[in-house]
Amino acid sequence: MADALEGPPLVLSLVTADSALGVARDCAALLSAGAIWCDMNSVAPDTKREAAALVEASGGHYVDVAVLAPVNPARLAVPLLISGKTAAKAETLLRGAGFTNTRIVGDEVGRASAIKMIRSVMVKGIEALTAEMMLGAAAAGVTEEVLASLDASDKALPWTERAEYNIERMVTHGLRRAAEMEEAAKTLTSLGVEPVMTSGTIRRQREMAGQGIKEILERREP
Repeated sequence: MADALEGPPLVLSLVTADSALGVARDCAALLSAGAIWCDMNSVAPDTKREAAALVEASGGHYVDVAVLAPVNPARLAVPLLISGKTAAKAETLLRGAGFTNTRIVGDEVGRASAIKMIRSVMVKGIEALTAEMMLGAAAAGVTEEVLASLDASDKALPWTERAEYNIERMVTHGLRRAAEMEEAAKTLTSLGVEPVMTSGTIRRQREMAGQGIKEILERREP
């Protein structure tokens, strides 16, 4: 590792999430003076800020990079969000290395990762909800009907509009929907499917009921 890190002005950290902080700790002192450490791992903003402190204490520059799509097949065209005090220099070096789809989102470490992590709540959540739905549908023998019903009712809206619509539904009808989802959870349980995601839906629907939709939507960044 010492040989690999001696000299390069740009280092990409691409490891599993549970190894990201340890790798930064092990490599920080081995970086060349002024080298940029691009932390491209899928970890929380606080984890990246902790890693940044380690790298910068050793004289390196830390940059938060969020990878927003599967690398294959996009490869060097995969979208990258970059944040940190040396984001501009990092972007120049990343483009020099062949990356073609980069965007700076701020000078604060953690900002790029916050975008990715919060986005993942939806992306990975939909996957988990899909699995729970399909397990239940298969157990009940109604898969084709359930999917056809979703096709018929799905609204193709931009996410700005969809988010507002979804929140309004919960604010206005959250208590009724929570009660309905309790019955949905019972249905899954009776079919031998643990309602992991559905249980969370019940809680969130109930908590959102009666809140001010305007206040919720106005919590967006300036």
